[in-house]
Amino acid sequence: MRMVSLLIASCGFAIAGGIAIAQPANDKCAALAGLDLPNASVASAKTYAAGTFSGPPQNFTGADLSSFYSKLPAFCRVTIDAKPSPDSDIRIEVWMPLDSWNGRLQGLGNGGFAGLIDHFELGAAVAKGYAATATDTGHQGSPIDSSWAPGHPEKLIDFGYRGIHVMTTLAKLVVQKFYGDAPTRSYFAGCSDGGREALMEAQRYPADYDGILAGAPANYWTALLSLGAEVTKALSATPGAFIPQAKIPAIAQAVNAQCDKQDGVADGILNDPRQCKFDPSTIQCKGSKDTEKCLTTAQIWTLKAIYGGVRNPHFPSKAIFPGYLPGGEEGGGAWGVWITGPAPGKGLMAYFANGYFSDMVYEKKDWDVKSFRVDTDLQTATTKTAKALNATDPDLSAFRSRGGKLILYHGWNDPAIPAANTVNYYNIVNHYQKVLGKTGQSNADSFVRLYMVPGMQHCSGGPGADVFGQSATWPADAQRNARTALENWVEKGTAPGVIIATKTAGEKPGVIGDTVMTRPLCPYPQAAQYKGSGDPNRAEDFVCSAHKK
Repeated sequence: MRMVSLLIASCGFAIAGGIAIAQPANDKCAALAGLDLPNASVASAKTYAAGTFSGPPQNFTGADLSSFYSKLPAFCRVTIDAKPSPDSDIRIEVWMPLDSWNGRLQGLGNGGFAGLIDHFELGAAVAKGYAATATDTGHQGSPIDSSWAPGHPEKLIDFGYRGIHVMTTLAKLVVQKFYGDAPTRSYFAGCSDGGREALMEAQRYPADYDGILAGAPANYWTALLSLGAEVTKALSATPGAFIPQAKIPAIAQAVNAQCDKQDGVADGILNDPRQCKFDPSTIQCKGSKDTEKCLTTAQIWTLKAIYGGVRNPHFPSKAIFPGYLPGGEEGGGAWGVWITGPAPGKGLMAYFANGYFSDMVYEKKDWDVKSFRVDTDLQTATTKTAKALNATDPDLSAFRSRGGKLILYHGWNDPAIPAANTVNYYNIVNHYQKVLGKTGQSNADSFVRLYMVPGMQHCSGGPGADVFGQSATWPADAQRNARTALENWVEKGTAPGVIIATKTAGEKPGVIGDTVMTRPLCPYPQAAQYKGSGDPNRAEDFVCSAHKK
């Protein structure tokens, strides 16, 4: 996690664009309780003096946030209940610093099935001078809980796209009322489901945000959760099909033995895992011998299914959705958590796949993933939920035409959402823009950048350098912070180039750990290559070059 800058403003004045507002800030914040909002009401409006906010003691990862909260500046916190439909119950928070507002609005995304509001990111944004907003998207609960969905089609729409748009619209009204000025620029950042929300905003509501940072987007929702079902089914197809966690290191070691040094360095980080043509049969157990160092025949077939992705059963050579890439098997939060889990059906993707199909598609609690069939279930899922949940439209021309900028990023080692999905979406957008180019439109490079992150897992973590400004707490150096690079692109017209990613040790919420490694992130389709000399843990000893075909 990242260091929070202290902006002490315990009372008295709110600043709007550098102009002091004479009315006491506490009164001005409290007055927002009576604000008239469309299809919504203000539940509370309260000023918190510096260091006095005490939100949830832990974030969704279990990290202790008490020290982080103690460093927050004074801010006005507004909570809103929005009901754009009779069955909607969208909870929204807007946090606004009392002092030194930078004139910008920062919208924040969710993860999983949402249900939570991220107080850490809200606080981190406010500490940097942003007005910030977040929402639970219309239901309350754990990010792996989908029990709210059956019988509530309007809540599915709120989760799919309406909740973030309503949040953004209302936040802008609250900000304008509090400061007396509308935000000069508005930005959105999210990863995973938040990345899907980010793309949904660019596609459906291009006027909501000027700049969007979309990480590991779950934008092809129907196919992604079909992959989760396919993999879960493969892991439990027979008693011997499951790959226990104890065997995952053997898979990772075999992959690295064959495919490491792609970037000229033997470091356990695959520069582009698509170039790794790993054959699982190379670690097949010999005869009847079964150890943690090898895979049985049944486990080989399971591993091939994990790598293979979702394929048309009538035309197996045709991929519908990419599989997981080699190189991301081992490590904290990797395959043993997301894909295989400790036992069949206990990986996180199994929970998401079961929840999606049982609660959102079929609305039957007894739906069994073992019955999943690509040809019928994916089509049913598409017919029922794609309109609300998929953010796959390549037509971003309205977003581009009003000056919108989009930065995509994805870790090559992602064990939750296959990294190739984001590459595929970027390529589709690029192709679409080239087609438009025949009528005078510019290509995708004028408003979209993609950064693929070697060795990074889901949104962060993994053996590679994994920090580059995804969190609002990282220092605002444009070369090391994707958010700052995005703002410079929007506000100064400076297109982002190389971004330096950092790997740190000993992180705590709001504290930057010691630097272990830095690596350059190159605008796709370029990738970092080691120069052949110097320190392989320093970004300056790498150079960006074209991806190998």
